[in-house]
Amino acid sequence: MLKYPHHLPRALRQTAAAWRRWLAGLALVGGLGLPTAVSGQTQPGGAADSPTLRKVRDTGVIVLGHRLSSVPFSYLDAKLKPVGYSMDLCWRVVDQVRKRLDMPDLEVKLIAVTSATRMPLVANGTVDLECGVTTNTAERQRNQSFSITTFLAESRLLSRREEGVRTLDDLRGKPVVSTIATTSIQYLHHVNQSRKLDMKILVGLDDTDAFRHVQTGRAVAFAMDDVLLRSLLAGSPQSAEYVISDEAYSVEPYAIGLPRDDAPFKALVDGVLTDLYRRGEIFTIYQRWFQSPVPPKGLNLQQPMSEAFKRVIAKPTDSPDPAHYR
Repeated sequence: MLKYPHHLPRALRQTAAAWRRWLAGLALVGGLGLPTAVSGQTQPGGAADSPTLRKVRDTGVIVLGHRLSSVPFSYLDAKLKPVGYSMDLCWRVVDQVRKRLDMPDLEVKLIAVTSATRMPLVANGTVDLECGVTTNTAERQRNQSFSITTFLAESRLLSRREEGVRTLDDLRGKPVVSTIATTSIQYLHHVNQSRKLDMKILVGLDDTDAFRHVQTGRAVAFAMDDVLLRSLLAGSPQSAEYVISDEAYSVEPYAIGLPRDDAPFKALVDGVLTDLYRRGEIFTIYQRWFQSPVPPKGLNLQQPMSEAFKRVIAKPTDSPDPAHYR
């Protein structure tokens, strides 16, 4: 096997790696008889079978989409570095891609995404792994793929205690807000029409903006996934003034967003996650982000793992059907 010392400058190491890939290609075309270890990325399950892995191999770059403020899943720490539960899972995938392609110096490009841009950027091939807070739905699967489920949330209502909001019926004829391009705002529009609630539905650019609508009185309630609502309240000095509804309106299976029609790449990602589940390492990662103080403010959601997600860990699934998790 052609090797190169790791003390060489990065540019030289990348050049050496490029030569190795070129020689592997010659082995296929001209029968040079190079060892399997060199040409492994062209075998079934390697880059040759995966459009995403081929692109990563040819460009030397894998692209991760991250959120700016979705604590504790994907957000910026004090050094403006993307961190979080979803980021930890994606970094494990990156490690496996490096091994699969034999590219220890594989470059990772980080791109900030929002609720509105995350799925288009995956669908058009800009982002290889979307590491955020995205729900896997059958409708979204028309444009992209998803890993096995990595978290389960439920949609609820956040409101001021003084408003007395407990159910959607309490919002009849009132303004309610949710975040753009989310399943929660889709649900609001659906239930508003089907139950003729005459709600005025407002749109926040992100979760913080939507919460601000409630803080300033422009909206009576904020409909969103419960874990994200708890995260917002954990960082608010006036958290005692707000309440999250006991009633949940939907189950939200979160997953890593992936390019569509790339079964080998999805198998690689799912294999990494399944291995974390099987070995129990997922419990340590979960405790770090949901039951411990997290940077930069030391917020602790103190959120135990749900029984529904424990069942996913025991029997991994990529089902978009909420009923599958009840």
